[in-house]
Amino acid sequence: MKSSLIKLVMTFIISISLFFIGHASAENMKKLGTMNVHYMAVASTFFTPETAKNYGITRSRYNALVNISVLDNSQTGKPAKTVSIMGQAKNNLGQFKALEFEEVKEGEAIYYLAQVNYNNEETLHFDIMINDGKEQQRLKFSKMFYVD
Repeated sequence: MKSSLIKLVMTFIISISLFFIGHASAENMKKLGTMNVHYMAVASTFFTPETAKNYGITRSRYNALVNISVLDNSQTGKPAKTVSIMGQAKNNLGQFKALEFEEVKEGEAIYYLAQVNYNNEETLHFDIMINDGKEQQRLKFSKMFYVD
């Protein structure tokens, strides 16, 4: 049962990721050394109440899910990489919000998920350190959130 739920969540995350990457003016991917880092932050209300409950995602108009995946661009096929990841978000008032990432594996895919709270029209500046044991890279991006 849990395996099928994980598959449902990962399918949803992949679908949302592809939607945003395909419809954004700039792709949400950065090449950092030997890492291709795909990233997004999306309001938790995109998840159905059942999916959010099953995975412990706080579904709220004031909560977002950050999704990071890392691919090894030095290998053929660019396979997913297991990494150590930590970070924080800072708003325009200088308030910091810690990000606690959880690793999720689905087949050959690996995702790192964290939740973060926000206020209406709040811009969060993400600063995330990614370490694969050979190199450490920093991912920085910003996102403005709206309460729906």
